[in-house]
Amino acid sequence: MRWSRLMSAALRPKSFPFFPYTNLSFLRWVSTGATRAPPEDYLRFFFRSAMHSSNHHTDYELALVSALRSCSSISALFQGQQIHSHVLKSGLGLNTYITNSLISMYAKSGFIADAQSLVDSCSRLDTVSYNIMIAGYVKSGQLDNARHVFEVMPEKGCISYTTMIMGLARNGCWTEAIEVFKDMRSAGVVPSDMTMTSVLSACSHIGGIWDCRMLHALVVKLLLLGSVFVSTNLLNFYCACLSVGDARILFDEMPERNIVSWNVMLNGYSKAGLVDIARELFERLPTKDVVSWGTIIDGYVLVERLSEALMMCRAMLRTGLRTNDVMVVDLVSACARFLAIAEGLQFHGIIVKDGLDCCDFIQSTIINFYSACGRTSLAHLQFEIGIKDHLASWNALIAGYTKNGMIDQARQLFDEMIKRDVFSWSAMISGYTQNEQPDVALELFHDMIASGIQANEITMVSVLSAIASLGTLREGRWAHEYIQSNSIPLTDNLSAALIDMYAKCGSINTALEMFHRIRDTVSTVSPWNAIICGLAMHGHAKLSLEIFSDLQRRRIKLNSITFIGVLSACCHAGLVEAGKRHFKSMKNVYNIEPDIKHYGCMVDLLGRAGRLEEAEDLIKRMPMEADIIIWGILLAAGRIHGNVEIGERAAESLAKLEPSHGASRVLLSNLYADAGRWDEAFSVRRGMQILRMTRSPGCSGVV
Repeated sequence: MRWSRLMSAALRPKSFPFFPYTNLSFLRWVSTGATRAPPEDYLRFFFRSAMHSSNHHTDYELALVSALRSCSSISALFQGQQIHSHVLKSGLGLNTYITNSLISMYAKSGFIADAQSLVDSCSRLDTVSYNIMIAGYVKSGQLDNARHVFEVMPEKGCISYTTMIMGLARNGCWTEAIEVFKDMRSAGVVPSDMTMTSVLSACSHIGGIWDCRMLHALVVKLLLLGSVFVSTNLLNFYCACLSVGDARILFDEMPERNIVSWNVMLNGYSKAGLVDIARELFERLPTKDVVSWGTIIDGYVLVERLSEALMMCRAMLRTGLRTNDVMVVDLVSACARFLAIAEGLQFHGIIVKDGLDCCDFIQSTIINFYSACGRTSLAHLQFEIGIKDHLASWNALIAGYTKNGMIDQARQLFDEMIKRDVFSWSAMISGYTQNEQPDVALELFHDMIASGIQANEITMVSVLSAIASLGTLREGRWAHEYIQSNSIPLTDNLSAALIDMYAKCGSINTALEMFHRIRDTVSTVSPWNAIICGLAMHGHAKLSLEIFSDLQRRRIKLNSITFIGVLSACCHAGLVEAGKRHFKSMKNVYNIEPDIKHYGCMVDLLGRAGRLEEAEDLIKRMPMEADIIIWGILLAAGRIHGNVEIGERAAESLAKLEPSHGASRVLLSNLYADAGRWDEAFSVRRGMQILRMTRSPGCSGVV
């Protein structure tokens, strides 16, 4: 009693009106909405009413439970422990209702071990006790303990399954969450709206369109389609499957929509590249938040319509909303890709004004932007004024130097680093590979392994590219074994690098075997490009074109590199008409604009076939100026087919582009000699001697 009076005096709120502090008055206070008061006042009132509880035991139990709930809401462990002591002193420790409230208080306050100790000391537990522990373990990230409690509990209800599914889904264990849901259905437990929300969220990461439609049918059967949370997650699932048509039907039929529903539909259109439809939906939005604006801006960025993305950003700023960190990174990165220096500078000003420049990923994005635009001095200045503890900034500047050919500056910065991660090493290795120093790249890679840093798929792509440049097959096989022994994920880019490495190292059969193992699992065109180009390079034109035909039947987007391999294959096989057909299909069918390399392949194809006039006419109709490679191809074809006139014109064009190009003079001299025009041949050779022009000797890089 003395302890109670002390507690009552210590916790007595001065603002409370005076009335008899009985259990009944306490409950009336709770029932009239007084629980909207601060939880601290609620606890004070409980302790003041605690000693007047001798008669109304049921009321008092409810008061205890309410007080413990308040302790949980504000993590008031000390007060909760006082109530716990009072429960034990009052002989209510065997009351399951109160015991569960105590377990919940400890679990929600983050003291899961104390909650478990209380569970272990109880002789009687019900389903609620187990559910509380599962939720507590899930909240604290102890999934193994949650799984154990879930497995040993005698009876599982909807709350048990839902809690477990939610915990697994939130921790990325999507497959396991779906398996628990299947067990739930097998056990005959009816899912709730919360269950379906979590299951749909998990399935959206790994499921396909048929899983989505089956769950849609189940939602309809359970009469849960009216729940905005269930419908929105189902909508997100359809969008994740790129089935925006089905998503729109569902969206239009939803009885209730919130801002999240609108944003999910908007994001579905944007990610599918249907930005114009997304814009129409955006204009209909009753209320637009930062996510809405960010989604439509990102949609324009994805389809490379930067000017419209910037226009939408300005419109957003005029509404009074501010950019967030995600939007800023997206737009500055887009400015880097499009080399939009003026717009990027404006965003840099916004970043500084909003105080976002202290974030490590934003600082590194700014450095990357200036580097991409060739302003390495500004990139270095941003690095110097930024926070030096951000490792990402060091890596961004190293990558920026290497992309601009400043490999020595990159190495100096790399050597100054106190701490390096795998991205630091990868940036440096990639830099040496791109700057035609593959031997140094491989040396650095071995230093990285010796330092205890494990390579990732990005590192290995650069390493394999370096090996391909050197043609060292033994080193390539060792790198392949390293990938396998360290369980490095075989991404599409890494698969393509392996195929390319084996092809360039002379082992085309191994490259082909590698391709056949992964052909049905890849989703991008990179591995297909590698084998098509590799086979064409080795003279297997027929097989190269067969694989290209297989590629055309798949839902994989082709790119310009694909047609480099295809045209090269046609060139090796002398398939002029097929080559012309594929060249025309680039723009007409696949909307790919041919570049100078594709025109070079066509000039080579026509030149080898002796159709020199047609090749020369193609050069004249090119949308860009021909370079020394194209004129050299035509000159070589002129010599092979003895066409002196075209050879002379090609040599003249070559001389205009590069007067000191010795190889072209040698070809022209040989052309004259083959035609029996010895005076002209001697004159060309004499001119080379006067200008002291030399021709580099040939060499082989294959080991």
